[in-house]
Amino acid sequence: MTTRCRANVASSVEPALSGEDLRAMLKEIQAVSPPLPLGYLEEQRLLPVRLQEDQLLLAYAGTPDPQAVAELEEALGARAVLLEAPEEELLAAACRVYGGEPATAADLIARLRAPDGEEAVGSRGAHDLERLAGEAPVVRLVNLLLTEAVQAGASDLHLDATEAGLAARYRIDGVLQDAPAPPAHLRAAVVSRLKIMAELDTAERRLPQDGRIRLALEDRELDVRVSTLPTLHGESVVLRLLDARRQHHSLETLGMAPDTLRGVRDFSRRPQGVLLATGPTGSGKTTTLYAILEGLATGRTKIVSVEDPVEYELDYVSQVPVQPAAGLTFARALRAILRQDPDILLVGEMRDPETAGICTQAAMTGHLVFSTLHTTDAPAALTRLLDLGVPDYLVASTVQAVLAQRLVRRTCAACAEEAPTPEELRDRMAREGWEVPTIRRGRGCDACRGTGYHGRTGLYEFLIVDDDVRRAVLRHGGTVDIRRAAGERGLRPLQTDGWRQVAAGITTPEEVLRVTVA
Repeated sequence: MTTRCRANVASSVEPALSGEDLRAMLKEIQAVSPPLPLGYLEEQRLLPVRLQEDQLLLAYAGTPDPQAVAELEEALGARAVLLEAPEEELLAAACRVYGGEPATAADLIARLRAPDGEEAVGSRGAHDLERLAGEAPVVRLVNLLLTEAVQAGASDLHLDATEAGLAARYRIDGVLQDAPAPPAHLRAAVVSRLKIMAELDTAERRLPQDGRIRLALEDRELDVRVSTLPTLHGESVVLRLLDARRQHHSLETLGMAPDTLRGVRDFSRRPQGVLLATGPTGSGKTTTLYAILEGLATGRTKIVSVEDPVEYELDYVSQVPVQPAAGLTFARALRAILRQDPDILLVGEMRDPETAGICTQAAMTGHLVFSTLHTTDAPAALTRLLDLGVPDYLVASTVQAVLAQRLVRRTCAACAEEAPTPEELRDRMAREGWEVPTIRRGRGCDACRGTGYHGRTGLYEFLIVDDDVRRAVLRHGGTVDIRRAAGERGLRPLQTDGWRQVAAGITTPEEVLRVTVA
């Protein structure tokens, strides 16, 4: 291209367009004539958006090079008006219009061959890696991996360092599935690109780091939590994908049995006490508590939460993220919150004796408290509070109910078909009072990525702390004693609740056993 430098590019810069207008323009652009080389546009971070008579709307990212702007004006015969655009969206649009395909991460990876004599992975200096991480192919690859993770409905993207490079996997419906793996020679560049996006130290490879990326992908606003971990073969990265505008769940959509749903609603409307959600990490505890709060957040009560981290914003709820590095722990935040005249408290987790003690004391003084514990079942939550040093009389008098839960994958509705229940499983369910001669099983299709499952639902064990359970707590009878006391009043174990879902054709026996058998 010929070179001609204009002296005052700044005079043609317009204020950045906000989100939707610019995004719509980038989606609708067509290639200009004469065609422009993709590599040049990517290098300069420039993209013609619209050419009208003698005016060229030119999107840019970063700091536009006056000479490059002048070259495009010369080639297209129009005066440029500059519009600032998000770098990721500009590069994606340029690739779509001027690069043909690759349209997928797998296509791009197939094109990114390691040059002859490529340096060993991880051998470059930090400055060189930052340069490579900013090159268009690496930027485009990271964007495609994130975009495809979102489109697949993944909650996490795992990039695990191996001797051969990076192994990529998406966590979909709680289970890891293979994803396109970046080329081995670009492993360090991909990790550095993610660190740059998360504003982490690209030169620090010996210590774990945590960061955050805010992304706009298509019509979705994403909050991406980034965690790096040094391993034997290099740094592994896990990205938690949180959709800020995701559709919030209501209690009715979580898969609770009618009696459990009634009980949770009744106890969540009490003026005081503690209601606990228990289960391992990733079992849906936070989703359940958010669903409860959304039903209570009418603006007529003061609701305050303290969380680590705040995953989604809730209307009419004052949400406080803990910041241990700054000294803001759960316990310290709670002491401050109690001076804010709250009616309802959500505590992300009772993880230490001080937090557990403050929560139970708050319930004693007229507050309704929701929180979580990591225990295997509902009765174990009560003994866990005793282990944390909460006095038995406080546990017995403040804890009103415990909801233990697990998540199982739902049978894919698009490819589900009736199948006979395996004899061993049929007999097992029959011993617990469920006659299930046939089950619904997915054969695998595009909608479920060949797994036979799509989406998730919950299994629940709802323990009501009545007089019998309180007596078991006061005599420190242990989990078995508490379960026996609750069982006499109809406590339905998690696995039994799972057979209910199998009989309804919602999931399979294998899924129930996967999450309920120790």
